[in-house]
Amino acid sequence: MRLSDFDYELPPELIAQHPASRRDASRLLTLDRATGSVGESTVAAIAAQFRPGDLLVLNDTRVIPARLKGHKETGGAVEVFLVRRVPGADEVWSCLIKASKTPGAGTRIMLPAAVTATVLAREEGEWRVRFEGSDDFMGWLEQAGSMPLPPYIKRAPEGEDLERYQTVFAREKGAVAAPTAGLHFTPEILAEIRGRGVEIAPLTLHVGLGTFMPVRVEDLSQHTMHRELYRIPHQTAQAIRRTKEAGGRVIALGTTSMRALEHAAASGELEAGEREADIFILPGYRFRVVDALITNFHLPKSTLFMLVCAFAGKEIMLDAYREAVKRRFRFFSYGDAMFIA
Repeated sequence: MRLSDFDYELPPELIAQHPASRRDASRLLTLDRATGSVGESTVAAIAAQFRPGDLLVLNDTRVIPARLKGHKETGGAVEVFLVRRVPGADEVWSCLIKASKTPGAGTRIMLPAAVTATVLAREEGEWRVRFEGSDDFMGWLEQAGSMPLPPYIKRAPEGEDLERYQTVFAREKGAVAAPTAGLHFTPEILAEIRGRGVEIAPLTLHVGLGTFMPVRVEDLSQHTMHRELYRIPHQTAQAIRRTKEAGGRVIALGTTSMRALEHAAASGELEAGEREADIFILPGYRFRVVDALITNFHLPKSTLFMLVCAFAGKEIMLDAYREAVKRRFRFFSYGDAMFIA
């Protein structure tokens, strides 16, 4: 399979630079993957897409203010971008570092409130960094860091982003990008969905920087997928089994929820617990868990666009995206949504 197979034309003005006026004010494109038929609704009316006995699985990760500005002991400016915490280590993180000169092992970076970051090593394009000087690292980060907006949002973070680039159900701190399909949902929408006889269950997948990394090979068999830490509670795994046995649909809120569920079921049986997902889903993949997907519109030639093509069919999805462009839907993180069933 070739990277160029997953390209499409997108007018730049359709890339949303700000969120809609309200979370539920976005438009909703509906897609029947059996027929390819497309419809249009609104996120405010999304509960109508659900049936009694369905299960909605959402990602409760919380975006951390991962971008930090500091300086070397010699005075040179440095930007540190947290990517993911290193398991089993006290405040050691894999990071990206932007500086005038590549920092070597032992380099100390001065950060706000007397916190220091010491470079330990460089591995596969990322730096392993130890942070010291704070008894409450996450609390310090909330004050010292800034929200890591995606690179296609061509502006600096603003006050509204602190709220709007975070889902209303965000709980577990650790993501450096939002699970963007969830940004549309409000407590009222979730309550209306429950009122239709739908169960809602959480999982946690900490969205990594790899979600924005371009695929750099034309031959997709040569692409190495990034890893993301996830956890599926036993209660969620049990809810999925009950739903399947009763003939209901498992509906993933976002591609992050879908990747976690499909990775956890790679052996054939969904397994609860914590592990790292590096699943690369392409057309031809047989989905084991997810029956319907709520998602935003994804970048051309991205692994997320490949995933939705695998779910709905490449030609069907390309046609749906062409229709979305024709109807002037808004694209990417702060854009409009799709319900694919």
